Amino acid sequence: MDREQVFDEDYLYFYETFLTDEVSDRQAELIWRLLELEPGMEVLDLACGHGRIANRLAVRGARVTGLDATPFFLELARADAARRRVEVEYVEGDMRRLPWTERFDRTVNWFTAFGYFDDDENRLVLREAHRALKPGGRLAIENNNLAGLLGRWQPAQVVEREGNLAIDRSSFDPTTGGATTDRVIVRDGRTRRFEFSVRMFVAAELRDWLLEAGFVDVDFYDEEGEPLTMQGRRMISVAHR
Repeated sequence: MDREQVFDEDYLYFYETFLTDEVSDRQAELIWRLLELEPGMEVLDLACGHGRIANRLAVRGARVTGLDATPFFLELARADAARRRVEVEYVEGDMRRLPWTERFDRTVNWFTAFGYFDDDENRLVLREAHRALKPGGRLAIENNNLAGLLGRWQPAQVVEREGNLAIDRSSFDPTTGGATTDRVIVRDGRTRRFEFSVRMFVAAELRDWLLEAGFVDVDFYDEEGEPLTMQGRRMISVAHR
């Protein structure tokens, strides 16, 4: 996958109407509750993007580090942190090779930021997240709830904003667990096209992966923080080190 093709200014432009301040505030509150965060805790936002979660956790008193592979997103995250008058350590890096061992009380991986590599490397990400946590720490991963998603799968979706279009054609391969999307962006008179894939999970499979990575227990919730069911649109996995 060409990361810079997927995660760029167009990505933020088309998602901006969904990722409102209200949505981000609510998600930060949910993370705080599910991870039982307290002011002063060391938190890693793994694949932090433009800092919408990291900076909100910092406002609440957490000591936050954000890691992302996209310099453009990190610049936006630092600027937003400055506007909010919070200090967040933003690091450009690869989640497959984390530079920390037993540093963090909590780690957050939010908004389908896990699953973009092959299975061996995705498993490596979980082992690295485990290594970066202190004993007793917790990891929260938020992604699609595959068990419910398949029943409402849409092979094509179009997002329109100000006359610009993001067109997705997606397919799911049940033999690999991968969803592949062919995306066409039509914006300001230019058109570009690219493809990317993300690994999808049912809870039982992701639990096995997390346990194999060294975690001792995993709890599952929906997007409201309630116990996960097939009706949940999102799946939040909270793994205990």
